[in-house]
Amino acid sequence: MQEVSRSGAAGEPRLDGLIADLWWRVRLLNADILEEEAKAGVFDAQQPDYPLLALNLRARRDNLVSTLGVLERRARSESEAA
Repeated sequence: MQEVSRSGAAGEPRLDGLIADLWWRVRLLNADILEEEAKAGVFDAQQPDYPLLALNLRARRDNLVSTLGVLERRARSESEAA
């Protein structure tokens, strides 16, 4: 495991890489959601026949976006501190 200095400088590139990877995964989830919606022919999540898989994918995507907000704020504060 790589050591991280107390200043966080060694962690910044790793954090940036993690953020980029998670945004890539959000894009994949968006594509999967659209695919499920197209298969079902239902694009409104409020409809009773909206695909369950698409609902689950939306929840995962929303959780990732929330996590990304926290990580981006952390990365910004670390870069401002450096």
